[in-house]
Amino acid sequence: MQGVEFKVTIPGFILARSLGRLSDAFVYGAPSGVRLTDRPVPEVPGDDWVRIDVQLCGICGSDLGNISFKSSPAMEPFGSFPAVLGHEILGRVAEVGPGVSHVEVGQRVVVDPMLHCQARGWEEDSWCPSCAVGRHSTCEQSGDEGPLQVTPDGLAPGLTIGYHRDLPGGWGEQLIAHRRQVFPVPDDVPDRVAVLAEPFSIGVHAVLQGGGLRARGPVLVIGSGTIAFAAIWALRTLGYSGHLVAQAKRPHEVALARALGADEVVTPGDEARQALIDTGASAYMPVVGDEVYAGGGFPLVFDCVGSRSSMMQSLRYASASGRIVLLGCAGQLRKLDLTFLWAKELRVQGYVGYGAEEWNGRRLHTFEVTLERMAADLATRKATLDGLVTHVFPLAQYRDALRAAYDHRRSNAVKVVLQP
Repeated sequence: MQGVEFKVTIPGFILARSLGRLSDAFVYGAPSGVRLTDRPVPEVPGDDWVRIDVQLCGICGSDLGNISFKSSPAMEPFGSFPAVLGHEILGRVAEVGPGVSHVEVGQRVVVDPMLHCQARGWEEDSWCPSCAVGRHSTCEQSGDEGPLQVTPDGLAPGLTIGYHRDLPGGWGEQLIAHRRQVFPVPDDVPDRVAVLAEPFSIGVHAVLQGGGLRARGPVLVIGSGTIAFAAIWALRTLGYSGHLVAQAKRPHEVALARALGADEVVTPGDEARQALIDTGASAYMPVVGDEVYAGGGFPLVFDCVGSRSSMMQSLRYASASGRIVLLGCAGQLRKLDLTFLWAKELRVQGYVGYGAEEWNGRRLHTFEVTLERMAADLATRKATLDGLVTHVFPLAQYRDALRAAYDHRRSNAVKVVLQP
């Protein structure tokens, strides 16, 4: 099968970080560690596994950060390379093991790419504390080899399909997944919406776990990428009825934020500042440095960017005793002033992935909640979900796809997907 593979090397790191500023060829072109390659068709390694033909797979900001080597190296031990990338996966079941009963051949499915201890081959009495309580996105054994015999050497380390040497991701024609990673897609959810299940589940998980439904309001969502739109949609579809302010940059992003449920959409700078003042905040100018604020503010801020500037804004715009939910993949942020973390007694909580949720009196996986709410919103036309996938490229044109995703200011891309 064909797949877009990423190989991590020291020369690749040096080229991407230095010459990548001059030409994208050193990030995802011929001199880079990214290439279309032929790999063996993955075989189902056990009774509880499923083989899937990939239909669509999204390009994520974390993919862009990794292949450009701009992400923090702190997570490197929890992946293994070379790996076929891609973790926002929609596919059709091609084969099921005898222990799989909830999906059948030919059925559309989405894939939770994060590996539970059970998927690694561990018996229940050896599951880590995170997996034991349904929080496998923080699996504590992801840096270790697992006993599952995917290869003669077992299973390589890695938290996520798509950053895993032995488990190819969705930027390839086929993949394998454990039964607990695979979720059937409702018939009335179209492909271009279903492929958003993974990133939208991150928003759902953060809202359910981060107190979004209990917020006294107003809520601020910073960011104009898929995760920010996921947070806006999740707040509304799960029942938040307070005032929701979104910060986005470009006209089509403003329109999407409104369509997904934002009451007010502001651009960074003066408009965002005015939204803060409208909450009752007062502005003060220190002798040296940027303007600061007291009073008013947003009791809950979703930072879906994770940059130094977005974190600085979150700390300044949060109300006293407020909460900041960090969804952007923040890494090494230089010269980040944390004064207001203690001066306002703020709480900062990061979230990644998905897991077991308590929703409407039921214990469900985040993907199940997301797919259920997608189907409900589509049926009632409560939110516009089909405008987020803006670009679809065949696998052979992966370089064009990456160019559109990287240069979204020029391409007006929101979500770029590959179609193997």
